[in-house]
Amino acid sequence: MTRLNGKIAFVTGAGGGIGRAICERFLAEGSSVAAADINPDLDGLFSSAEAEGRFIVLRCDVGDSDSVRNAIAHTVEAFGSLNVICNVAGGSTSQDGCVTEAPESEFWRAIKLDLFGTFVCCKHGLPELIKAGGGSVINMASMVALMAVPHRDCYTAAKGGVLALTRSMAAGYARHAIRVNAIAPGITRTPRVQAYLNANSGENSLAARHLLGLAEPIDIAHLAVYLASDESRVVTGQVLAVDSGVTIC
Repeated sequence: MTRLNGKIAFVTGAGGGIGRAICERFLAEGSSVAAADINPDLDGLFSSAEAEGRFIVLRCDVGDSDSVRNAIAHTVEAFGSLNVICNVAGGSTSQDGCVTEAPESEFWRAIKLDLFGTFVCCKHGLPELIKAGGGSVINMASMVALMAVPHRDCYTAAKGGVLALTRSMAAGYARHAIRVNAIAPGITRTPRVQAYLNANSGENSLAARHLLGLAEPIDIAHLAVYLASDESRVVTGQVLAVDSGVTIC
């Protein structure tokens, strides 16, 4: 399959369940991929693509502007340009809670990782997309940005900011033929999320509201392929939920 043939993608959070699935699908569709993560653990997983010169692994802390700048520079040095930015790095922790109870440190952790991380990857990556004549930015939001989920106020604030940033960038960079969209997953069965569900039985009622069952990482990756491809050439500023219907219940 060659839906992404010739495209070059920079994927953050590549060591996690969703990021890893996106790297796999992008490579299968013909893209070259720079897989970035603060603790990358991808050695040998994509050896054939690495042997073909289509895959590199980069250590990158999206909360550090210099780290991101260097990772983008290494990507362009390795592949010659950049066409797709896929901002997957993020996540909540058990420290999250209501505004009156959550530690302020957790609020700033969520903002730095989820919102600032998205911002700074676009800050350093968008100039390369402009040089390439356009491209696609895929941000990772969450169902919490689309519906009321109690006790997740830090994460909700960060992901709500990602949605607002997605729309403003879509309007601001369309003149450069750059599309900016966001994916809003429901509960997705990554190893980290599964461990959290196992330890927090109170979340089972929310999981049960997913009409078609919980998503798998590959379900998110399929939509990322569409948004990275030319098939979505007039889709921009959109928030596309892959949530098993939970946001309509």
